Amino acid sequence: MDHFHEITAQLEAYGLDAMLLTGEADRFYASGFHSAGTDGVALVTRKKAYYFTDARYTEAAGRHIRGAEIRETGRGRGYAALVEEVVQDEQLHCLGFEEAYMTVRDYEMYRKGLTCELLPATKLLWRLREVKDQAELSAMESAQRIAEKALEVILQEIRPGVTEKEIAARLQYLMLHFGAEDMSFDPIVVSGANGSLPHGVPSEKAICSGEFVTMDFGCIYHGYCSDMTRTVAVGTATEEMRTIYQTVLAAQEAGIAAARAGVTGREVDGAARAVIEAAGYGAYFGHSFGHGVGVEIHESPNASPSNDVPLPAGAVISAEPGIYLPGRLGVRIEDVLLLTETGCRDLTRAPKDLIVL
Repeated sequence: MDHFHEITAQLEAYGLDAMLLTGEADRFYASGFHSAGTDGVALVTRKKAYYFTDARYTEAAGRHIRGAEIRETGRGRGYAALVEEVVQDEQLHCLGFEEAYMTVRDYEMYRKGLTCELLPATKLLWRLREVKDQAELSAMESAQRIAEKALEVILQEIRPGVTEKEIAARLQYLMLHFGAEDMSFDPIVVSGANGSLPHGVPSEKAICSGEFVTMDFGCIYHGYCSDMTRTVAVGTATEEMRTIYQTVLAAQEAGIAAARAGVTGREVDGAARAVIEAAGYGAYFGHSFGHGVGVEIHESPNASPSNDVPLPAGAVISAEPGIYLPGRLGVRIEDVLLLTETGCRDLTRAPKDLIVL
């Protein structure tokens, strides 16, 4: 899938003759072809699209890219030179670039090498990427099904004595085994007192009976991410553990009920936050309710206290409230939601009732 036409359609509204895409995520979104890091540049003008790369990727790009002319770099003919050829051929005056991704060094290279004005225009791509089309949604749902298969297996392997690192490694293997291209991010597996670290790194700590184990993980399928978190108890769960878990679940359900196109991210976050605050745990929920998910694991729009912008229909956001008691325990439950005009559709099918293994 590619989105060259969608980008072209937005150029006039942003006052641009063309859009230069140097960031890995936006290059993929535009072309449907993945190359790592800085190994590629896409240029979308009002007339046509171009994809520039080097000899390592030319053949692969030719196999995958259908909506753009492919040109190859060479000695003395780098990316800036290729872009300048189009600038001259099409008489481009205003060229948008991704100020959120481009390094200062690369900006200086293009500024010196191009005979046109460079204008910051990251938001053009961010706004387009917020709203998913059917092909994107299909890829994201496939990624979610893969992660859920991995969860089903890993729940049979969590037991006292197994380390956080072992669980994290198995999750990665299982997702790749079930068809993932890569991980959305390095899996987070934390247990017991480590659970109070929302983005804790899996350690050599052995899982013990009477503890929570929180697993935050996802994978990439056809270039799109999944994201989910499940917290389970091992052996037994105390009354306090059950109370905290049910509070987080109720908060997530309140946020999901409030999530729909047209409401602000702050309103969705506030619906979940109010539940946690009413239970007396407000000080222990330090992050936002959710973030956009797509080509990148964290992208626009956000369901956060700082977002006063109405959320668009077709956006996919995470729903992940949590409670973290420092040095004691933590609970987070995360689904991903597709926002619609009338509400939302939960793309996550994994059960959320407390599981005691």
